[in-house]
Amino acid sequence: MLEKEDIAYEKTILIGLITRQQDADKSTEYLDELEFLAYTAGGEVMKRFVQKMDMPNPKTFIGSGKMEEVLDFVKEHDIGTAIFDDELSPAQQKNIERILKCKIIDRTNLILDIFAQRAKTSYARTQVELAQYEYLLPRLAGMWTHLERQRGGIGMRGPGETEIETDRRIVRDRISLLKKKLAKIDRQMEVQRGNRGSLVRVALVGYTNVGKSTLMNVISKSDVFAENKLFATLDTTVRKVVIGNLPFLLSDTVGFIRKLPTQLVESFKSTLDEVREADMLLHVVDISHASFEDHIASVNQILDEIDSSDKPTLMVFNKIDAYQPEVIDDDDLVTERTKAHYTLDDWKNTWMAQENSDAIFISALNKENLDEFRKVVYQKVRDIHVTRFPYNNFLYPEVLE
Repeated sequence: MLEKEDIAYEKTILIGLITRQQDADKSTEYLDELEFLAYTAGGEVMKRFVQKMDMPNPKTFIGSGKMEEVLDFVKEHDIGTAIFDDELSPAQQKNIERILKCKIIDRTNLILDIFAQRAKTSYARTQVELAQYEYLLPRLAGMWTHLERQRGGIGMRGPGETEIETDRRIVRDRISLLKKKLAKIDRQMEVQRGNRGSLVRVALVGYTNVGKSTLMNVISKSDVFAENKLFATLDTTVRKVVIGNLPFLLSDTVGFIRKLPTQLVESFKSTLDEVREADMLLHVVDISHASFEDHIASVNQILDEIDSSDKPTLMVFNKIDAYQPEVIDDDDLVTERTKAHYTLDDWKNTWMAQENSDAIFISALNKENLDEFRKVVYQKVRDIHVTRFPYNNFLYPEVLE
């Protein structure tokens, strides 16, 4: 159960589907994540509604019977917002609003809202604003009730620009302006990266809320904002770190998430330049999360999209203090042993050992196994450094004491 801070939370409901592509377990998992997103945005989830369908209803996402059930609950409990787990088309959103008469948002809109709350710097705010306008553009017609007169017919034809076209032109102009502004900031950041010299660059990557910022605070002794909410970090932070006597640059980047809105991927690709230009990646994984293998796959997919999947990578399995496998009694001959029952030693003997022999298991919060972590990072950074500067490799011992 999520702990609520002493603030006013907005009453919300969640709506999702079980389809041929998304079974009941996966649907539950996505709704758990959606609830965490809602909590991060300031919402309190009163109930979840799930329907089994081959595919979403093109008009209302869910069927008419389920919609009646949702409507009754919305009226009875004075629900302010209904959140859908998948992106709604402009037509679906308009139809659902007409029926439920409350605020309707989808996962994309929710993530954009969180990003808007979390953006602190001019760069992050510009990126989020661009993503919001690109999301808004095809939905303008459904957001303006005074545009009903545009339907055409007798008395509705004539010269002049309709108000919806004026609004669209304003939004398109704003998008063009924001893209130019981002391009200018990108050029400035490129100069900054070029001015950092020839230090080895290491980037923290991973799913959102896996502990990247906490780990950065521990190893760089800095004060990067870290919180147990999704997308606590939007702005890339770069710190100079020294392990032993070996200096390198460490950057903390925005967390990834499944079903990440296309608009955000495009807007934040420039932020991920830190990942593209890194010499090495620290892929941080929350091993205490039941779906951490899916999280790894999601991160790897985005790394592939930005041409960074072939970089030297150290898998850092974090939050070992929170990892709790299910226990089977020795005399239990019925229960089948699954991954849910694996101990940390069991995991170390699976694909982790075969594909990532230098994978490391730590707790950044409790500072467990950090000495071993530093030794492994030192060795990998040293290997890159002495390849680049073979004439001064005598400065750094092969093994960190």
